[in-house]
Formats: sequence, structure tokens, C-alpha cells
Amino acid sequence: MKKYFFIAGLLYLLNPISAVLAAKVDTLQTYSTAMKKNIKAVVILPENYDQQKSFPTVYLLHGYGGSYNAWINNVPNLKKYVDEFQMILVCPDGNFSSWYFDSPEDPKWKYETYVAAELPVQIDAKYKTIKDRKARAITGLSMGGHGALYLAFKHQDVFAAAGSMSGGVDITPFPGNWDIAKRLGSYAKHPELWKANSVLNMTHLLIPNQLALIIDCGKDDFFLAVNKKLHEDLNYRNIPHDFTIRPGSHNFDYWKNAIGYQLLYFRDFFDKG
Repeated sequence: MKKYFFIAGLLYLLNPISAVLAAKVDTLQTYSTAMKKNIKAVVILPENYDQQKSFPTVYLLHGYGGSYNAWINNVPNLKKYVDEFQMILVCPDGNFSSWYFDSPEDPKWKYETYVAAELPVQIDAKYKTIKDRKARAITGLSMGGHGALYLAFKHQDVFAAAGSMSGGVDITPFPGNWDIAKRLGSYAKHPELWKANSVLNMTHLLIPNQLALIIDCGKDDFFLAVNKKLHEDLNYRNIPHDFTIRPGSHNFDYWKNAIGYQLLYFRDFFDKG
């Protein structure tokens, strides 16, 4: 990793200037045509939103059991990062356990279509975003870490950068967990569907330098092994990416720390144009 990145990271993450969090937090009502319902999203705007022409956008996905406000409720420092990194954050609702799939089991669950196609159009229409894939990134934690990579791999025309924090990047070792079977059907009946929808088995969709990637996981996290496998496969395919293992486990103590580094990575990516 470049020396600049380390220095910039220390300056951003250790800087005590933001005792006052001045960014604006919106709760936006969006509409999914695919699911025929309204869905809420949190949108965090920089303090100087009205003074600037446009901003890059990062979509930030919650984990299993969460909702659109999980990130801002647990990590109020997001407002500080929005001001420092000069970006808009969008936190969609993934309906507790969508895994951000378009479910073949239940046509009422189309969260891939919502997050990757419908929501960006509405965000770009309402806010002063830079309407270009090069200024759009996506990341998330746990289920949302899987979702962010899943959506970015499949929709590289929408997102130019993606991240994952403690992501469940291979769902096949967990056939009885987290309502995945409700979205894809049981693993016993549909093993190929589970494999095809695991990020670990989607790296063939990538070509070098087409999608900027940052992936991290705590050393005591139950998803560490599958993240290591993803890292190894990306290396095998010569796909550049940042991969970090830090102290920590599967909780917001870890994600509060991880999100700052991920947003710094995206800011650095956006600055490269």
C-alpha cells in the first residue's frame, strides 16, 4: 500500500477537529417498481452540500437483522466522515434478511433490482450526485458485505468501486443460517443456486482494474476463512484489491473502525478520476 495512503489515513482518522458533527441526515422515501412498495433509505449529506456542485456517492448496506438506519444509529461518526471525505452516503433498507438477491423463491423480494437499478436513479434525481459510475461505490457489513460485492460484481456499469467488511462472501457453508434458504430455497434442493449466488464463485465476472476493491475482516470473525479464500482467488485471477485482517470479531466495535478506512479508500479512488 502506498505511503500516501497510510499518512492520509492517520490524518483523517486521528484528526480531532470534528467535535461538532454538522452533516445533514435525511430519511428518504423511495419506491420500488419491481416490488410495488415504498422503501426508506438514510441519506447523509456533507455540511457544505448547498455550496458545492456535486458529490460522489457511497452506498452503505446493513447486515442481517438490520434496517436502513442501522449504520447511522450505531456509527454517528458517519457524519464526520461525510464532511471530511466530501461524499454522500446512502443507506438502503435490505428488509432484514434479503441478502440483496432477487429471490427465485419469492418474487416479492427483488432487492438486487432495488439497490442496483432503482435506487441509484432516484438518488441521482433528488441529490447533487456525480452521475457517473466512476463516482459511485458500494460497501457493507456481514450480509451487506456480501451484498455490496455481489451487486458490484454483477453491475459494474453502476458501481466502479466496492468493499466488504466481515462479509459472508461464501454462503454455502451456512445452509441453515440467516434465512438464506427463504431467499434461494434449501441448499439440499438447490446447491448450484447457492454456489452461483456466493461472491466467492463470482470472481470470473471480474477483469483486472475494472472494479476497485477493498475487503477486510476481523481475525476472530466466523467469516474470516471465507474471506481468506476470496482473497486467494482474487490473487489467482490477478485482480488488484486491498485485503486487511484486523483485530476484532463480528460486531459494531469492529465496523466502527473499519468504515473509516473503507471511506478513505473510496475517497482516494474518486480523486483519481
